[in-house]
Amino acid sequence: MRTVLNVIWLVLSGFWLFLAYMLAGLLLCITIIGIPFGIAAFRIGVYALWPFGYTTVERHDAGAPSCVGNVLWLVLAGWWLTLGHIATGIALCVTIIGIPLGIANFKLIPVSLLPLGRDIVRTNEPFAVR
Repeated sequence: MRTVLNVIWLVLSGFWLFLAYMLAGLLLCITIIGIPFGIAAFRIGVYALWPFGYTTVERHDAGAPSCVGNVLWLVLAGWWLTLGHIATGIALCVTIIGIPLGIANFKLIPVSLLPLGRDIVRTNEPFAVR
């Protein structure tokens, strides 16, 4: 079932989200200061490409730099991305077939809001440390 949902997701919205996050990551990697944010955008982009079967977990060893980076991300890009995911999730939930896709879009909100200090892991190993 995950594969079917991932293929439908890929066709309807995953590919476009992936391209948007990759473009943002490339733009962020132009400056040295933006490289951690660019890497976070790349991770979110891959997660947005194929979200079913994966989840995010907080890294407890992230520390203060991740906190400061998340504040910057939140102010500069996080809340825009969150509003986009909320709007897209609501639009997908209008139909019965789109409800799982809308829920997956809502699942992307925490990682798009505060991406630093999180790992993306398979759902069958949610406590794995990478």
